[in-house]
Amino acid sequence: MRLHVADHPLVAHKLTVLRDKDTASPTFRLLVDELVTLLAYEATREVHVEPHEIETPVARTTGTKLADPRPLVVPILRAGLGMLEGMTRLLPTAEVGFLGMQRDETTLEAITYANRLPDDLSGRQCFLLDPMLATGGTLVAAIDYLFALGARDVTAVCLLAAPEGLKVVEDAVGDRVDVKVVVAAVDERLNEKAYIVPGLGDAGDRLYGVV
Repeated sequence: MRLHVADHPLVAHKLTVLRDKDTASPTFRLLVDELVTLLAYEATREVHVEPHEIETPVARTTGTKLADPRPLVVPILRAGLGMLEGMTRLLPTAEVGFLGMQRDETTLEAITYANRLPDDLSGRQCFLLDPMLATGGTLVAAIDYLFALGARDVTAVCLLAAPEGLKVVEDAVGDRVDVKVVVAAVDERLNEKAYIVPGLGDAGDRLYGVV
């Protein structure tokens, strides 16, 4: 597993406002969207491309275009939905799949309750979207799910991560360089309720309200 922590003053500024408990949901959603676009720039640094010939107004030249098959963006429901537009803004030609997973608050294990993905992900670059990498169980389950469908190149884009969760993911995927995690920050720890500290609270509730 490879970890990339975005080190940029704009990321740090937006993340600070995002953490503030007084930041209202509309502003929170806007900031998540902006942050994900910044993170997507780093997450797509190794996106597959191929040469492409074009005619400019002056001459013919060879440029670059995204290679086939198209990348697949997979938000983990429900909080991952708040990250989708920011990601597809940078990758408008990507396909979008959905994976419904939630954490059992008693066992802290991930439960899959919905799946809208292609049956075969062979050769596809996949980008998982989940705001919080806390215990790591949900992300490991999602990565395993994609690999079971044939994916071999998975990048997880998260706003925050806890050291405990990163270790769980690293232990699960080992030294596979085809798994990458891109985050805005790695926080201090998890508390007794498995929330990231200092964190930003429940990302889904702050995006969409308490259900």
